[in-house]
Amino acid sequence: MRAWIVTLAALASLASGPASAQGFAGLGLEVEGFAVPAPDPDFDFPADHGAHPEYRVEWWYVTATLEDAEGNAYGIQWTLFRSAMRPETGPGWGDPQLWMGHAALSTATAHYHDERLARGGVGQAGVRTSPFRAWIDEWSMISHAEAGADALSALHLSAAGPGFAYALDLTAEGPLVFHGEGGFSVKAPGGYASYYYSQPFYRVSGAITLEGREIAVTGQGWLDREWSSQPLAPTQDGWDWFSIVFDGGDRLMAFRLRDREGPDFTAATWIGPDGATEALPDGALRLTPLEEADVAGRPVPVRWRLQLPARGLDIETTPLNPQSWMPTLFPYWEGAIAVTGSHAGRGYLEMTGYE
Repeated sequence: MRAWIVTLAALASLASGPASAQGFAGLGLEVEGFAVPAPDPDFDFPADHGAHPEYRVEWWYVTATLEDAEGNAYGIQWTLFRSAMRPETGPGWGDPQLWMGHAALSTATAHYHDERLARGGVGQAGVRTSPFRAWIDEWSMISHAEAGADALSALHLSAAGPGFAYALDLTAEGPLVFHGEGGFSVKAPGGYASYYYSQPFYRVSGAITLEGREIAVTGQGWLDREWSSQPLAPTQDGWDWFSIVFDGGDRLMAFRLRDREGPDFTAATWIGPDGATEALPDGALRLTPLEEADVAGRPVPVRWRLQLPARGLDIETTPLNPQSWMPTLFPYWEGAIAVTGSHAGRGYLEMTGYE
Protein backbone atom coordinates (compact mmCIF):
# COMPACT_ATOMS: atom_id res chain seq x y z
CA MET A 1 0.00 0.00 0.00
CA ARG A 2 2.85 2.40 0.75
CA ALA A 3 4.15 2.12 -2.81
CA TRP A 4 0.74 3.07 -4.20
CA ILE A 5 0.45 6.11 -1.91
CA VAL A 6 3.96 7.39 -2.65
CA THR A 7 3.61 6.85 -6.38
CA LEU A 8 0.18 8.47 -6.55
CA ALA A 9 1.45 11.54 -4.73
CA ALA A 10 4.48 11.92 -6.97
CA LEU A 11 2.63 11.34 -10.24
CA ALA A 12 -0.25 13.58 -9.20
CA SER A 13 2.19 16.41 -8.58
CA LEU A 14 2.80 16.53 -12.33
CA ALA A 15 -0.88 17.22 -12.96
CA SER A 16 -1.48 19.82 -10.26
CA GLY A 17 -0.29 23.34 -9.58
CA PRO A 18 1.84 24.94 -12.32
CA ALA A 19 2.11 21.67 -14.24
CA SER A 20 -1.62 21.63 -15.00
CA ALA A 21 -1.03 24.43 -17.54
CA GLN A 22 2.02 22.76 -18.99
CA GLY A 23 0.57 20.25 -21.40
CA PHE A 24 -0.99 16.85 -20.86
CA ALA A 25 0.28 15.16 -17.68
CA GLY A 26 2.90 17.87 -17.18
CA LEU A 27 4.79 16.92 -20.36
CA GLY A 28 5.27 20.60 -21.23
CA LEU A 29 6.86 21.32 -17.86
CA GLU A 30 10.55 22.21 -17.87
CA VAL A 31 12.48 20.35 -15.18
CA GLU A 32 16.18 20.92 -14.60
CA GLY A 33 18.73 18.15 -14.30
CA PHE A 34 17.37 15.73 -16.90
CA ALA A 35 18.92 14.87 -20.25
CA VAL A 36 17.42 16.35 -23.41
CA PRO A 37 17.11 14.54 -26.77
CA ALA A 38 19.50 15.77 -29.45
CA PRO A 39 19.48 15.37 -33.24
CA ASP A 40 21.31 12.49 -34.94
CA PRO A 41 20.75 9.85 -32.25
CA ASP A 42 22.94 6.77 -32.24
CA PHE A 43 20.71 3.98 -30.95
CA ASP A 44 22.28 1.01 -29.19
CA PHE A 45 20.25 -2.18 -29.11
CA PRO A 46 19.30 -4.08 -27.05
CA ALA A 47 20.26 -1.44 -24.44
CA ASP A 48 17.87 1.18 -25.83
CA HIS A 49 14.93 -1.21 -25.51
CA GLY A 50 15.47 -0.72 -21.78
CA ALA A 51 14.94 2.23 -19.45
CA HIS A 52 16.66 5.61 -19.67
CA PRO A 53 16.46 7.00 -16.12
CA GLU A 54 18.35 10.17 -17.07
CA TYR A 55 15.24 11.25 -19.02
CA ARG A 56 12.07 12.30 -17.22
CA VAL A 57 9.42 10.27 -19.09
CA GLU A 58 9.38 7.06 -21.13
CA TRP A 59 6.94 4.42 -22.36
CA TRP A 60 6.62 0.95 -23.86
CA TYR A 61 3.30 0.98 -25.69
CA VAL A 62 1.55 -1.89 -27.48
CA THR A 63 -1.80 -1.79 -29.30
CA ALA A 64 -3.40 -4.49 -31.43
CA THR A 65 -6.50 -4.90 -33.57
CA LEU A 66 -7.88 -8.43 -33.33
CA GLU A 67 -10.64 -10.68 -34.67
CA ASP A 68 -12.16 -13.96 -33.57
CA ALA A 69 -13.30 -16.83 -35.81
CA GLU A 70 -16.72 -15.22 -36.26
CA GLY A 71 -15.23 -11.92 -37.42
CA ASN A 72 -15.94 -9.97 -34.23
CA ALA A 73 -13.46 -7.13 -33.75
CA TYR A 74 -11.47 -6.32 -30.60
CA GLY A 75 -8.75 -3.91 -29.58
CA ILE A 76 -6.16 -4.26 -26.83
CA GLN A 77 -3.70 -1.91 -25.18
CA TRP A 78 -0.70 -2.70 -22.96
CA THR A 79 1.36 0.23 -21.70
CA LEU A 80 4.19 0.67 -19.24
CA PHE A 81 5.08 4.26 -18.32
CA ARG A 82 8.18 5.41 -16.44
CA SER A 83 8.28 8.84 -14.78
CA ALA A 84 11.32 10.10 -12.88
CA MET A 85 11.46 12.52 -9.96
CA ARG A 86 15.25 12.67 -10.35
CA PRO A 87 17.59 11.44 -13.12
CA GLU A 88 18.96 8.48 -11.17
CA THR A 89 18.02 5.11 -9.75
CA GLY A 90 18.20 3.76 -6.22
CA PRO A 91 17.25 0.77 -4.12
CA GLY A 92 14.00 0.27 -2.26
CA TRP A 93 11.33 2.86 -1.65
CA GLY A 94 13.79 5.69 -2.24
CA ASP A 95 14.09 4.93 -5.95
CA PRO A 96 12.97 8.09 -7.82
CA GLN A 97 11.80 6.04 -10.81
CA LEU A 98 7.99 5.69 -10.77
CA TRP A 99 6.05 3.23 -12.92
CA MET A 100 2.47 3.14 -14.16
CA GLY A 101 0.79 0.42 -16.23
CA HIS A 102 -2.40 0.60 -18.31
CA ALA A 103 -4.21 -2.34 -19.87
CA ALA A 104 -7.43 -2.27 -21.86
CA LEU A 105 -9.61 -4.47 -24.02
CA SER A 106 -12.39 -3.09 -26.23
CA THR A 107 -15.31 -4.62 -28.08
CA ALA A 108 -17.98 -2.81 -30.09
CA THR A 109 -20.13 -2.54 -26.96
CA ALA A 110 -17.76 -2.62 -23.97
CA HIS A 111 -14.46 -1.11 -22.87
CA TYR A 112 -12.50 -2.84 -20.09
CA HIS A 113 -9.48 -1.20 -18.44
CA ASP A 114 -7.19 -1.32 -15.45
CA GLU A 115 -4.28 0.68 -14.02
CA ARG A 116 -1.27 -0.28 -11.90
CA LEU A 117 1.16 1.96 -10.01
CA ALA A 118 4.56 0.90 -8.72
CA ARG A 119 7.96 1.92 -7.39
CA GLY A 120 10.85 0.47 -9.37
CA GLY A 121 13.34 0.01 -6.53
CA VAL A 122 11.36 -2.79 -4.89
CA GLY A 123 11.10 -4.95 -8.03
CA GLN A 124 7.40 -4.33 -8.55
CA ALA A 125 7.97 -2.93 -12.06
CA GLY A 126 10.79 -2.38 -14.50
CA VAL A 127 12.47 -3.32 -17.77
CA ARG A 128 15.39 -5.69 -18.28
CA THR A 129 17.17 -6.13 -21.60
CA SER A 130 18.99 -9.48 -21.33
CA PRO A 131 16.69 -11.26 -21.85
CA PHE A 132 14.12 -8.54 -22.52
CA ARG A 133 11.30 -8.32 -20.00
CA ALA A 134 9.02 -5.39 -19.13
CA TRP A 135 6.58 -5.82 -16.25
CA ILE A 136 4.42 -4.24 -13.61
CA ASP A 137 3.06 -6.65 -11.01
CA GLU A 138 1.92 -9.75 -12.96
CA TRP A 139 1.45 -7.90 -16.26
CA SER A 140 4.37 -8.63 -18.56
CA MET A 141 5.91 -8.27 -21.99
CA ILE A 142 8.57 -10.94 -22.44
CA SER A 143 10.84 -11.60 -25.40
CA HIS A 144 11.09 -15.06 -26.90
CA ALA A 145 13.14 -13.95 -29.90
CA GLU A 146 15.63 -16.32 -31.46
CA ALA A 147 19.31 -15.87 -30.71
CA GLY A 148 20.75 -13.00 -32.72
CA ALA A 149 17.34 -11.50 -33.53
CA ASP A 150 16.10 -8.19 -32.22
CA ALA A 151 14.65 -8.66 -28.73
CA LEU A 152 11.35 -7.08 -29.74
CA SER A 153 10.89 -9.30 -32.79
CA ALA A 154 8.96 -11.92 -30.79
CA LEU A 155 7.04 -11.10 -27.62
CA HIS A 156 4.55 -12.66 -25.26
CA LEU A 157 2.14 -10.10 -23.85
CA SER A 158 -0.20 -10.63 -20.92
CA ALA A 159 -2.42 -8.60 -18.62
CA ALA A 160 -5.66 -8.99 -16.67
CA GLY A 161 -8.15 -6.69 -15.01
CA PRO A 162 -11.77 -6.62 -13.87
CA GLY A 163 -13.75 -8.67 -16.40
CA PHE A 164 -10.95 -9.14 -18.93
CA ALA A 165 -7.57 -10.69 -19.66
CA TYR A 166 -5.36 -11.47 -22.62
CA ALA A 167 -2.35 -13.61 -23.43
CA LEU A 168 -0.93 -12.90 -26.89
CA ASP A 169 2.10 -13.78 -28.98
CA LEU A 170 3.51 -11.05 -31.23
CA THR A 171 5.84 -11.92 -34.12
CA ALA A 172 7.45 -9.13 -36.14
CA GLU A 173 7.35 -9.49 -39.92
CA GLY A 174 9.36 -6.34 -40.63
CA PRO A 175 12.08 -4.14 -39.11
CA LEU A 176 12.04 -1.44 -36.46
CA VAL A 177 11.21 1.99 -37.89
CA PHE A 178 12.44 5.38 -36.68
CA HIS A 179 10.30 8.50 -36.69
CA GLY A 180 11.32 12.04 -37.51
CA GLU A 181 14.99 12.33 -38.41
CA GLY A 182 16.42 8.92 -37.59
CA GLY A 183 14.40 8.63 -34.38
CA PHE A 184 14.65 12.30 -33.33
CA SER A 185 10.97 13.25 -33.35
CA VAL A 186 10.31 16.99 -33.21
CA LYS A 187 7.09 17.98 -31.42
CA ALA A 188 7.18 21.78 -31.78
CA PRO A 189 9.45 24.59 -32.93
CA GLY A 190 12.03 25.49 -30.34
CA GLY A 191 13.73 22.17 -29.74
CA TYR A 192 10.93 20.17 -28.11
CA ALA A 193 11.46 16.57 -29.16
CA SER A 194 11.66 12.94 -28.14
CA TYR A 195 13.47 9.81 -29.21
CA TYR A 196 10.84 7.69 -30.94
CA TYR A 197 10.86 4.36 -32.77
CA SER A 198 8.29 1.64 -33.41
CA GLN A 199 7.82 -1.99 -34.30
CA PRO A 200 4.66 -1.76 -36.49
CA PHE A 201 4.83 -5.17 -38.16
CA TYR A 202 3.49 -7.61 -35.58
CA ARG A 203 1.38 -10.60 -36.48
CA VAL A 204 -0.64 -11.42 -33.35
CA SER A 205 -2.26 -14.63 -32.13
CA GLY A 206 -3.51 -15.89 -28.80
CA ALA A 207 -6.55 -15.54 -26.60
CA ILE A 208 -8.57 -12.90 -24.84
CA THR A 209 -10.90 -13.54 -21.91
CA LEU A 210 -14.13 -11.59 -21.47
CA GLU A 211 -16.23 -12.15 -18.35
CA GLY A 212 -14.73 -15.61 -17.94
CA ARG A 213 -15.13 -16.68 -21.59
CA GLU A 214 -11.91 -17.40 -23.48
CA ILE A 215 -11.82 -16.41 -27.17
CA ALA A 216 -9.12 -17.26 -29.69
CA VAL A 217 -8.03 -14.23 -31.73
CA THR A 218 -5.61 -13.18 -34.45
CA GLY A 219 -4.65 -9.77 -35.80
CA GLN A 220 -2.02 -7.08 -36.12
CA GLY A 221 0.00 -5.23 -33.50
CA TRP A 222 2.12 -2.11 -33.10
CA LEU A 223 4.70 -1.19 -30.44
CA ASP A 224 5.90 2.35 -29.74
CA ARG A 225 9.02 3.29 -27.78
CA GLU A 226 9.53 6.89 -26.76
CA TRP A 227 11.45 8.86 -24.16
CA SER A 228 12.19 12.51 -23.44
CA SER A 229 12.30 15.08 -20.66
CA GLN A 230 10.06 17.85 -22.06
CA PRO A 231 8.47 16.52 -25.29
CA LEU A 232 5.75 19.20 -25.47
CA ALA A 233 5.89 22.96 -25.62
CA PRO A 234 4.35 24.65 -22.56
CA THR A 235 1.35 25.80 -24.64
CA GLN A 236 0.55 22.35 -26.09
CA ASP A 237 -2.39 20.82 -24.23
CA GLY A 238 -2.61 17.34 -25.77
CA TRP A 239 -2.41 15.25 -28.89
CA ASP A 240 -4.39 13.20 -31.41
CA TRP A 241 -2.24 10.24 -32.48
CA PHE A 242 -2.93 7.56 -35.09
CA SER A 243 -1.25 4.27 -35.97
CA ILE A 244 -2.74 2.68 -39.08
CA VAL A 245 -2.06 -0.55 -40.98
CA PHE A 246 -3.43 -0.35 -44.51
CA ASP A 247 -4.70 -3.40 -46.36
CA GLY A 248 -2.03 -2.91 -49.04
CA GLY A 249 0.80 -3.30 -46.52
CA ASP A 250 1.75 0.36 -46.00
CA ARG A 251 1.52 1.89 -42.54
CA LEU A 252 1.11 5.38 -41.14
CA MET A 253 2.01 7.01 -37.85
CA ALA A 254 0.51 10.50 -37.57
CA PHE A 255 -0.15 13.02 -34.83
CA ARG A 256 -1.43 16.50 -34.15
CA LEU A 257 -0.31 18.45 -31.08
CA ARG A 258 -2.91 21.01 -30.10
CA ASP A 259 -1.63 24.46 -29.14
CA ARG A 260 -3.83 26.86 -27.20
CA GLU A 261 -1.84 29.93 -28.28
CA GLY A 262 -0.77 29.21 -31.83
CA PRO A 263 -1.09 26.81 -34.76
CA ASP A 264 -1.23 23.09 -34.09
CA PHE A 265 1.85 21.03 -34.94
CA THR A 266 1.59 17.91 -37.10
CA ALA A 267 3.99 15.17 -38.10
CA ALA A 268 3.72 11.77 -39.77
CA THR A 269 5.77 8.81 -40.90
CA TRP A 270 4.81 6.82 -43.99
CA ILE A 271 6.06 3.25 -43.67
CA GLY A 272 6.36 0.97 -46.69
CA PRO A 273 5.73 -2.80 -46.53
CA ASP A 274 9.51 -3.31 -46.45
CA GLY A 275 10.01 -0.85 -43.59
CA ALA A 276 11.27 2.05 -45.71
CA THR A 277 10.12 5.33 -44.17
CA GLU A 278 9.31 8.86 -45.27
CA ALA A 279 9.07 11.55 -42.60
CA LEU A 280 6.35 14.09 -43.36
CA PRO A 281 6.97 17.59 -41.96
CA ASP A 282 4.66 19.92 -40.05
CA GLY A 283 1.75 20.93 -42.26
CA ALA A 284 1.93 18.01 -44.69
CA LEU A 285 -0.86 16.19 -42.88
CA ARG A 286 -4.39 17.53 -42.50
CA LEU A 287 -6.48 16.20 -39.61
CA THR A 288 -10.12 17.20 -39.39
CA PRO A 289 -12.50 16.03 -36.64
CA LEU A 290 -15.81 14.97 -38.21
CA GLU A 291 -17.96 13.88 -35.30
CA GLU A 292 -17.97 14.23 -31.53
CA ALA A 293 -19.41 11.88 -28.95
CA ASP A 294 -20.31 12.46 -25.33
CA VAL A 295 -17.64 10.40 -23.58
CA ALA A 296 -17.61 10.28 -19.78
CA GLY A 297 -19.38 13.64 -19.67
CA ARG A 298 -17.16 15.49 -22.15
CA PRO A 299 -17.23 16.03 -25.93
CA VAL A 300 -14.52 14.01 -27.68
CA PRO A 301 -13.90 13.89 -31.46
CA VAL A 302 -14.21 10.19 -32.29
CA ARG A 303 -14.47 10.23 -36.10
CA TRP A 304 -11.73 11.86 -38.18
CA ARG A 305 -10.64 12.72 -41.70
CA LEU A 306 -6.93 12.42 -42.53
CA GLN A 307 -5.51 13.88 -45.73
CA LEU A 308 -1.95 13.48 -46.93
CA PRO A 309 -1.82 14.89 -50.48
CA ALA A 310 1.78 13.81 -51.04
CA ARG A 311 0.64 10.19 -50.78
CA GLY A 312 -2.83 10.54 -52.31
CA LEU A 313 -4.32 9.75 -48.91
CA ASP A 314 -7.85 10.86 -48.05
CA ILE A 315 -9.41 8.63 -45.39
CA GLU A 316 -11.97 8.61 -42.61
CA THR A 317 -11.58 6.76 -39.33
CA THR A 318 -14.44 5.26 -37.32
CA PRO A 319 -14.04 3.96 -33.76
CA LEU A 320 -14.78 0.36 -32.84
CA ASN A 321 -16.22 1.74 -29.61
CA PRO A 322 -16.72 5.51 -29.21
CA GLN A 323 -16.69 5.07 -25.41
CA SER A 324 -13.06 3.90 -25.25
CA TRP A 325 -12.24 6.21 -22.36
CA MET A 326 -9.37 5.49 -19.95
CA PRO A 327 -10.42 7.04 -16.59
CA THR A 328 -6.92 6.67 -15.21
CA LEU A 329 -4.69 9.00 -13.19
CA PHE A 330 -4.22 11.02 -16.39
CA PRO A 331 -7.48 10.31 -18.31
CA TYR A 332 -7.49 9.95 -22.10
CA TRP A 333 -9.26 8.24 -25.02
CA GLU A 334 -7.66 5.16 -26.62
CA GLY A 335 -9.34 2.75 -28.99
CA ALA A 336 -9.32 0.70 -32.16
CA ILE A 337 -10.44 2.32 -35.42
CA ALA A 338 -11.51 1.22 -38.90
CA VAL A 339 -10.26 3.14 -41.94
CA THR A 340 -12.13 3.79 -45.21
CA GLY A 341 -11.62 6.05 -48.22
CA SER A 342 -8.65 6.17 -50.58
CA HIS A 343 -7.00 3.50 -48.41
CA ALA A 344 -8.68 0.88 -46.21
CA GLY A 345 -7.30 -0.61 -43.05
CA ARG A 346 -7.37 -0.72 -39.26
CA GLY A 347 -5.47 0.97 -36.50
CA TYR A 348 -5.52 2.77 -33.18
CA LEU A 349 -6.31 6.32 -32.09
CA GLU A 350 -5.15 8.01 -28.90
CA MET A 351 -6.41 11.43 -27.80
CA THR A 352 -5.15 13.26 -24.73
CA GLY A 353 -5.96 16.59 -23.13
CA TYR A 354 -9.75 16.24 -23.36
CA GLU A 355 -10.17 15.71 -19.62
